[in-house]
Amino acid sequence: MNKFTLRQSGLLLLTAAIWGVAFVAQSAGMEYIGPFTFNAIRNLMGAAVLLPCIVFLRRGRQTAEETKTAVKEETAAENASVQRKNLWLGGICCGIVLFAAGSLQQIGIMYTTVGKAGFITAMYIVLVPVFGLFLHRDTDKKVWAAVFLAAAGLYLLCMKGGDISFQKGDVFLLGCAIAFTVHILVIDYFSTKADGVKMSCIQFLTCALLSGIFAAAEKPAAADILRAWVPLAYAGVLSCGVGYTLQIVGQRGMNPTVASLLLSLESVISVLAGWLILGEVLSARELSGCVMMFAAIILAQLPGRTQNRDRT
Repeated sequence: MNKFTLRQSGLLLLTAAIWGVAFVAQSAGMEYIGPFTFNAIRNLMGAAVLLPCIVFLRRGRQTAEETKTAVKEETAAENASVQRKNLWLGGICCGIVLFAAGSLQQIGIMYTTVGKAGFITAMYIVLVPVFGLFLHRDTDKKVWAAVFLAAAGLYLLCMKGGDISFQKGDVFLLGCAIAFTVHILVIDYFSTKADGVKMSCIQFLTCALLSGIFAAAEKPAAADILRAWVPLAYAGVLSCGVGYTLQIVGQRGMNPTVASLLLSLESVISVLAGWLILGEVLSARELSGCVMMFAAIILAQLPGRTQNRDRT
C-alpha cells in the first residue's frame, strides 16, 4: 500500500468513526425535534463550519500564486470556469442525493427495527460495485470477495434477531441504500474535478434548503431546538462539517468499492462506541461480525490490479 492510499484510507476510516458515534447524537436529537428540522439545522451548521476554512484556504492559494510568475492566464481562466461549473454541479447533486438518503432512512426507521435499518442501509457496500458494472468499472475478484465477507459480517453485527421478513420500512431503507450508493459514485466522479471543501459546503446548503422546506410542516419550537443543541452540535460540526468533507477528500483517487467498505465500518464503530461509552455488552455473534468486517477491509486493501483502475 503506497503512502497516498494509506492517507486516503485513514481519512475514510476517520469519517466512519465520526459517523459511527453520530448515531447516538441523532437518536438523542429526535427526542426534541423532527427529522427534517434536525437535518436542516445540522447541515446549516456544517456549511457554517466550512466557510472560515474556505476563506483561509483561498487566502493561502492567493499568497502562493503571488510568488509565481503570471503565465498562461487564458488557460488558467478557462480551467477556473470549468472547475466552477463542476463545483456547483457536484455540490448540488451531492446535496440532493444526501437529502434523499437521509429522509428515506429516517422514514424507514419508523417502521422497522434499528438493527435491520443498519443492515439494509449499509448494503451500499454491495450496490456500489454492482452499479459500477453498468459504468464499465473493473472490480478485482479480491474486492468482490471482500464485499461479500463484509456483507456477512454486517448481517451478524446488525441482525440480532435473525429477522429476514420484509416490512414496510424496508422499502424506504432500500431506497436509502441506493441513494447512498449514488452519493458515493457522484463524489467519486466530482472529487477530482472540484475543490472538496467548497463542494461539501454547497452540498450542505442544498440539503439544508430541501430539509427546511419539509421542516416547516413540523413547526419546530425554538425551545425544543435549544434543548437539542448538544446532539445538533455534534451532528452539525463533526458528522457534517468534518465527516462528509473528509469523505469527499478521502475518496479522491480511491476505488469507490474500497471506499464504501471503509465507510461501512461506521456500523462496527457504533457498536464499539456503545460498548466503550454506554457499557453495552457485545455478544459472540457481534464480535464475529466485527472481525469479519475488519478482515474484509484488510483483504480489499491488499495490493491488486484495482489500485491502478481506469477512470471512465
